[in-house]
Amino acid sequence: MIQVEWLYWLVGAMLLAMAAQMAADRSNPERFGSAAFWGLLGLSFVYGTWVVRKTAPAAPLGAAVLAMAALAGFGLTGRGTPRTSTSAQRKESAAGIGNRLFLPALTVPLVAVVCGTLAKQWHLGSRPLLQPGSETVIGLGLGALAAVGVGLLVTRERNPAVAVHAGRGLLEAMGWALLLPQLLAVLGSIFQAAGVGPQVGRLVTHVLPDGNRYLAVVLYCVGMALLTAVMGNAFAAFPVMTAAIGWPVLIVRLHGDPAVVLAVGMLAGFCGSLVTPMAANFNLVPAALLELKDQYGPIRAQIPTAGAMLACNIAIISVVAF
Repeated sequence: MIQVEWLYWLVGAMLLAMAAQMAADRSNPERFGSAAFWGLLGLSFVYGTWVVRKTAPAAPLGAAVLAMAALAGFGLTGRGTPRTSTSAQRKESAAGIGNRLFLPALTVPLVAVVCGTLAKQWHLGSRPLLQPGSETVIGLGLGALAAVGVGLLVTRERNPAVAVHAGRGLLEAMGWALLLPQLLAVLGSIFQAAGVGPQVGRLVTHVLPDGNRYLAVVLYCVGMALLTAVMGNAFAAFPVMTAAIGWPVLIVRLHGDPAVVLAVGMLAGFCGSLVTPMAANFNLVPAALLELKDQYGPIRAQIPTAGAMLACNIAIISVVAF
């Protein structure tokens, strides 16, 4: 049986290999800080297995997170010069490959869908082929591996190490922002455990007129967008706003359809992701990768779309959910 832990170990091994490359890269002025940051993350993927199994204490993981925060916060991570092709070489290669360049990207969701739908039914003897409950995550990992193979075939590259060097360059370019979604999602769980959602719900209940479903929908969707803009992640805002308005008001009191309210409410949160620098991995990192002169250019371009989407989400819940 293929276990999801194997995927985590593979991710950890890749991060450790890239950390070793960073430590040896003299073109990076902060090579040891970068190596420590990504090396700690790689070790966390491996060590986390024993924490989940309750055979090792969780405190070292917390210490690793604090150390990584200190490395990133004090600017001790940097970017080197990976051994990859030049810009001119990449343009020439892309022109020759054409639309086949999209095959590796399409391979990942294809394999993930197959694993999440068909492969979950397959068995080796009496045991399932994929670990039950983790088929989609395993499919995502297998899809990434398959995509690397497809990419090597499409580009006719014979050296697999090129993929590792290119991945390391992308990792350094994105930097600590790569971890922001996970950290903010955890922050949302902390808010929920602290009872922030119910407290916000009590405040809303006092000011919200009884039976005014349209105002409740507006408060829920706009609240999702605003809280997402503050926290940088809709997954962090979702448990707070759903516990405050979505579930107790729209679903329980006003009898809204849970599937519509919750799904479209999450989409309303993504409207906030489009307009905030806190969503660094969506807005600031692309600007850095594309070397845009205006780092907030993507946000300015996305504001009209975010506003239109938010209005549509409010209309969809108001019309379809009740």
